[in-house]
This record gives sequence, structure tokens and C-alpha cells, in this order.
Amino acid sequence: MDTVQATRSGAPISEYPRRWLALAVIAVAQLMVVLDATIVNIALPQAQADLGISDPDRQWVVTAYTLTFGGFLLLGGRIADYWGRKRTFIAGAVGFALASGLGGLAQHGATLFAARALQGAFGALLAPASLALLTVLFTEVHERSKAFAVYGAIAAGGAAVGLLLGGVLTEYANWRWCLLVNIPIALLAMLAALAVVPESRAHGNTTLDVPGAVVVTVGLASIVYGFTKAATDGWDAPVTLGFLIGGLLLVAVFVVLQMRVRNPLLPLRILLDRNRGGAYLGSLFVGAGLFGSFLFMTFYFQRTLGYSPMKAGLAALPVSAGVFVAAAVASQFVPKVGPKAFMVTGGVFATVALLWLTQIGVDTAYVSHVLPAQILLGLGLGSIFVPLSSLALIGVADHDAGAASATLNATQQVGASLGTALLNTLFVSAVTAYLTDHAAGVVLRPQLTQAEAAVHGYRVAFLWAGIILGVATVVMAVVVKAHKSDLPAQGAGGGSM
Repeated sequence: MDTVQATRSGAPISEYPRRWLALAVIAVAQLMVVLDATIVNIALPQAQADLGISDPDRQWVVTAYTLTFGGFLLLGGRIADYWGRKRTFIAGAVGFALASGLGGLAQHGATLFAARALQGAFGALLAPASLALLTVLFTEVHERSKAFAVYGAIAAGGAAVGLLLGGVLTEYANWRWCLLVNIPIALLAMLAALAVVPESRAHGNTTLDVPGAVVVTVGLASIVYGFTKAATDGWDAPVTLGFLIGGLLLVAVFVVLQMRVRNPLLPLRILLDRNRGGAYLGSLFVGAGLFGSFLFMTFYFQRTLGYSPMKAGLAALPVSAGVFVAAAVASQFVPKVGPKAFMVTGGVFATVALLWLTQIGVDTAYVSHVLPAQILLGLGLGSIFVPLSSLALIGVADHDAGAASATLNATQQVGASLGTALLNTLFVSAVTAYLTDHAAGVVLRPQLTQAEAAVHGYRVAFLWAGIILGVATVVMAVVVKAHKSDLPAQGAGGGSM
């Protein structure tokens, strides 16, 4: 597959004189997409109360975004290649702004869920278009290293920015501004892209596997809805089983489609390598445990400990700090010692951290109980992300590199969707069971009993998040066999918080 890489003047795109300005524009858009995965977490307690969203349904604010983002990410990459990367970038930015406006003005939970799903869909255009533009703009090794270092820092730092910005906007303005703030950012990125970003596109087989993207996204949404119904109707209810089984069947149909279509959304050959398969499976489980645990930490800070949104955002920052430190260390040493040692060590750290959080109480001291676990969690996650990025590109042909990188990010987002829905269901079930078992306390000391029930639910959620991270650690330890000599010299993909 050939790629058109020439500007209007006829010079190759890699020699485009304003490519560093283009990088700045791309970085701003990428920051918006990444921080939107966490900025709403801080605002969610207020949004839930304002819109009357139930506990079983509140996870849709997170999962509606991650589902469509992960489900359409591979299709978004194909659209960017064939339709034009600049054109796709601009369309994604405009759509993201419109979806953010819809969410910021939402008067009902369903409207907010729909807006978040649209944000994810347009983010699935914006993110791969950004990555593809960097790939064609920076082809010289040292320049590409610098460009991807900026891109990687944005991906890792977006979570921290989202926590802080979400806290500031929710506390000093309104939770709605956590969505509305995207409008000026997206429009600025669009106008700047029109001026400084060159167009490029690929040629060859330009058919798009739209049915595959729709089938897998609907299938995953069905599974998530099945988890949600389990919280209210029970795991053995016909409606719960119907959505769970239906979702699994649709995922199976997606696999069959990928085997039969000429230009598949997800070439199954990239999954068959042992190391890449281990990386994708590990990424799925890491995403499931990670994002779900973030959701409950936010509610614990604000609902149980009584933190303001700003204080809750600051209290969550040690995780991001740990990721930065560990990622910097891993970037230096993974090429020297290989990926497995860092991944397994990071998995153990993250698992222990989540199990540590099962010791929280109604009036737990932050410094002694929560802070150490957060730092350990961040160190563990940072140690996992860097080698995962390299493993995703081991032995991949050039024409599959984009799909391999996008698959890593997609598995993390899909894991986040499934994990958040499952952990929220387990939380609701645990709280309901606790209140049933402590009926006398509900009458005699209702406030305290409600708080104790919520903390019990958080403990159960953290326990299962730890189990999920433990499974991820075992997968990475058993399946991955790569040595340092197997790692690609230059990677373009990466997971993000």
C-alpha cells in the first residue's frame, strides 16, 4: 500500500517546514481525547445527583465513551488512511465539539450517555488520524523519537490534567463545563489544522469494514448492558442472560467476519503471534481493573470522605505521578533487560495496590491507607504500559503496524468498558446485600449504615479489580516470551491512562 506524502509544493511531507507546528496542533487534540477519559470522573458524583442517574446506570457515563472509542478505533484508523488524515482529523474535532456541547447541556441521563457515546465515536476518528499524521510527518529517526515522546507524554499526562481540570471546573463552575470546555479546544485545533497540517492519504484497497465495527461495538454494548441488568434483575434473570449471550454471539460473528472479508478491520494474523496476543490480552485485563478502580476512588473521596471535587482531583494525582516515574525508568531499561520483567513486576505492584485499597474504612486516613496504595498502583501501571507498547509491534509487517498499535489501545478501552460495568454491578450488589443484612442499622443510624454499605461496596470492587489485575499479571508472565533482542527499534503505539 503506497502512501501519498507530498505537500502542494511537491516536497515530501517528511520535509514539511511547519511539521513541528503541526505536532503542537495534534498534541492539543490528543490531550483533549485523553483527558476526557478522566475529567468526567471527578464530575460524575455531581452529574449523577443533578440528572437523577441511578447507581447501576452511572457507569454508562464512562462506558459509553470507552465502548464507542474502543469499538470504532480500528475503523477510524482505516477512514483516516483512505479518506485523508487531515480531513478525518478536522471531522473528528468538529464532531467531538458538537458531542461535548450536547453532553454539557444534557437534562437527562440518557442524553448524557448518548453524548458520551458520540464523543467516543468522534474520538475514534481523531486519535488514529493524529497518530497517522505523526507517522508520515516525522520519518527521520531522531525527529520521530522526539515527536512520539511528546505524543507519549500527552497520553500519560492527560489523566493528571483531566483530574485537576475536572476538579477545578466542577468546584468553581459546574460539572457541565467538564464537557463544554472541549468546544473551544476542539475548534482551536480544527482552525489550526486547516492552516498548518498537510493532507495525506493511502491508496490501494480502500474498502471499509463498517459491518465489522458495528457488530463488535453492538456486541460489547450488549455485554455491558447485561452487566447493568445483573445489578437490578440478578445474574440468572432472562434479560441479563439474553444480553450477555447475545453480546458474546455478536463478538463471535465479528471474528467470523474478520476471517472472511477482504480488507478486515482487525487482521487476525496480528493476534496469532504469542507475544502480541499476550500483550493484547494483558492490556484488556489491565484496562478492566484500572478504569473501574478509578471510578470508585472518585466516589470514595467525595461521597465518603467528603472531599470537594478539587481536593478529590488532587488526591488522585499520586497515581499519575507514579506512572510518570515508572514509565521514565521503563523507557530506559526495557530495551536493555527485555519487557517481561517490567510487565510482571508492574502487574504485581498494581495487584497489591488494589488489594491494599480493600482496607479502607468510613473515616480512613488518606496518608496512611490510600496514598501508599495509589503510588504503588501508579508505579505498577507505568511499568506495564511501556513494554506493552513495544510488544504490540513485535514482528509486525509495515502495512499492519497501524492496526497493531490501534488494537492495543482498543483492547484497553474495551477492557475499561467491560471492567467498569462489571465492577459497578458488583458494587451495587454488595451494597444492596449489606443493607439487607443490616436492616436494623438502616433504621437506627441510617447515615452511618449507608456510608458503611458504600465502603463495603468499594472494598468488593477493589478486591475484584485486584483479581483482574492478578489475572493480567499471570497472562503476561505465562504467555509473553519476548527477549530484549525481539523488541522493535522504533514503536509508534502505546497504551495510555
